[in-house]
Amino acid sequence: MVIEVITRDKSLHLYKNTPYLGYYCPVTKGAMLLTTASRRLREWDVQGRWVFTRRDLARLFPEDSPRALNKGIARLVARGLLERACRGVYINPLARHKDSYLLERVAIAMRRGEYNYLSLESALSEHGAISQIPLDRLTVMTTGRKGEYRTPYGVIELTHTARPAQDILANTVVVPERPLRVATPETAWRDLKRVGRNLALVDREALRDEG
Repeated sequence: MVIEVITRDKSLHLYKNTPYLGYYCPVTKGAMLLTTASRRLREWDVQGRWVFTRRDLARLFPEDSPRALNKGIARLVARGLLERACRGVYINPLARHKDSYLLERVAIAMRRGEYNYLSLESALSEHGAISQIPLDRLTVMTTGRKGEYRTPYGVIELTHTARPAQDILANTVVVPERPLRVATPETAWRDLKRVGRNLALVDREALRDEG
């Protein structure tokens, strides 16, 4: 994925039988022009894809070897065409179809293939049962590995659950246009107790009213 600008100077145009276009890069086997990379990112943006794992980028640039892909990603980040959210996850900062669920989309990318849902303090806050939670922190239950990750957009806290898929699907709801399922008030409260969180912050009366 070669994306470095070589020159503007026509006198340095050393590539025969190649029209001068103002900017150009040497095209080698397994290399990709900056313009091509930008075009492919725009095409995926139109399809609603602007959060990527490294595996996604490998599919997006299949002509690159693993080593070339790593170098290409680094250059795209340096050029501002990609932004590193956390290890192995990138976003297209120029995407026109970004929405307000950036942290949720990053969380899903981090645990793709697992069941993930909004729960604990984040869900209880949305249900009006808890107020003391930072706006830039997302608490997610996942059937994947647990972990806490700091991103440029906020903190993602992933807590493991061993509950079966049927239980998760039955006790969470789908919100239109939202990437993560959301725990019901009862499920969020149940999860909070199970993982040993501070229960004193929860307004139990509001929780009952919401349920």
